[in-house]
Amino acid sequence: MPETAMQEIGIQEIGGIRIGQTENRAAGTGCTVLLRPEGMCAGLDIRGGGPASHESGLLDPLAAAQTIHAVVLGGGSAFGLSAAGGVMDCLEQNGIGFPVGVTRVPLVVQSDIFDLTVGDAQIRPDHAMGYEAARLALESPNYRDGNYGAGCGATVGKFAGMETCMKTGIGSYAVQIGALQIGAVVVLNALGDVFDWKNGRKIAGLLTPDRSGFRSSEALMRERIDVIENKFTANTTIGAVITNAAYDKTQLCKIAGMAHDGFARSIRPVHTSVDGDSIYALSAGTVQADMDLAGTLAAEVMSEAIIRAVQSAESAYGYPAARDLDFLKG
Repeated sequence: MPETAMQEIGIQEIGGIRIGQTENRAAGTGCTVLLRPEGMCAGLDIRGGGPASHESGLLDPLAAAQTIHAVVLGGGSAFGLSAAGGVMDCLEQNGIGFPVGVTRVPLVVQSDIFDLTVGDAQIRPDHAMGYEAARLALESPNYRDGNYGAGCGATVGKFAGMETCMKTGIGSYAVQIGALQIGAVVVLNALGDVFDWKNGRKIAGLLTPDRSGFRSSEALMRERIDVIENKFTANTTIGAVITNAAYDKTQLCKIAGMAHDGFARSIRPVHTSVDGDSIYALSAGTVQADMDLAGTLAAEVMSEAIIRAVQSAESAYGYPAARDLDFLKG
């Protein structure tokens, strides 16, 4: 049987999911909102040991709600979770949510990265920022890869502290095979190093003190086996897989779990106790497609989105991006 051709598409071509972003560049933080006014089925898989999340219980297959209206990816760690309230207010004012007689209640979930050590630790995504990102998603979707939205303050390679880490951002990648569309958005903020999953080449991570090359986070970890108290915790990679195929919540939890293979192929170490690594899977469509194919593609598009998060980032806050490091050029 001939192989079906796969082609790259834009992340916002999928299933009517609209993406809005806003950020405070001076403070080094922001948020990204993925929403669908009609609602969307969603699943979640959390592999990191330190997540910051809002309403994640809604995505348990045993929970009653079968659809949600928005996913927020944000900065600010647990402080930034108040952005979800702004998203809810914006959606309610636009008549989006489950009818309960006196109003409509939007169901909004959120996961955050830790970016408090990047810019101004006292400024985090809040109600106003969440409202604005949702408004933009509804009225003028403005998604961009790079230092935007939740990727504004993202960094990687932090096992030795912020002095030798690199600037990354938010990235996306999407494909279509026949009628099936699937893509990923990721906020790359890992403790570990980042690799091109196709050839194993390191593309971002822990730098030497003079920033002339890479060190290995895993090798540095192996230098001591004693328990490290108060380990550096400014981490967490979060993302979402979106598809136009029809899956229920249980199937989407499985697809989200398979998408974590994309994290594991691209980030080392990953899923540590000081990362909050979380992936949502969102279904917004009626296309019938094999779940295992979708999960396999989810891992692939997630790894490609991670590469985009590295390539699109700009140096900021004193942290160099890959495009500006001489040893990575050429």
